[in-house]
Amino acid sequence: MVKQDLFDKSPVRLFDEATNGGLKAGSLGLVTSKKGLGKTSVLVQFGMDTLLQDKQLVHVTFDLHSSNVISWYDGIFTELAKKKNVGNASELKNDVVAKRTILNFSLDNFSLSKVVNTLNALKAGGIAVSGVVMDGIDFSKVSEGDVNAVAQYAAAEKVTIWLSANADGSKLADSVPAAFEKYFGAVVNLAQENDKVAIKVLKIGDKKDVETGLKLDSKTLLMTK
Repeated sequence: MVKQDLFDKSPVRLFDEATNGGLKAGSLGLVTSKKGLGKTSVLVQFGMDTLLQDKQLVHVTFDLHSSNVISWYDGIFTELAKKKNVGNASELKNDVVAKRTILNFSLDNFSLSKVVNTLNALKAGGIAVSGVVMDGIDFSKVSEGDVNAVAQYAAAEKVTIWLSANADGSKLADSVPAAFEKYFGAVVNLAQENDKVAIKVLKIGDKKDVETGLKLDSKTLLMTK
């Protein structure tokens, strides 16, 4: 019941409300921004949303220190728990993250096809993955075939996949190469606007530039209005 309460109060519900349901199962989503504006926090919030549903999550990272990824989930869970005044937060957190798998890849020999192969191996081993987040994709080193392979995997397995990438601008063309755009069901950009980081939905389904009124809380880094 507490997990359900946390899920119901998750910042992702604000995103879903603002985008008429959010990213659909079996689709790819992308979060972009300049460095240091909060992409990882947003990805982890999407990832935590999967875990709060008692579903298996895979977090793909290029940071070889898994402790850094774990710290992000600990921090986001702590902020969510504060909102609900959860009494047994530590015990509940351990239960929630039990279904998280962290995959470390080196950028030197990384390819999206390797990720898909690993996800298929997890399925063969009895792990039914429902959500995937990949933090830090470099589109200059990714082929359209690789992106297509991930999209086909997501569609076939009904897995929701969120990726992040750096982008210097805040337009759709700045966030994703034109040839890759068709593979993404959602493209979200974080942009510094005066004293806040605005969450801009550049694409969701067949809609472009959807006004959400969402931003990142400067203290908690949770999505908020």
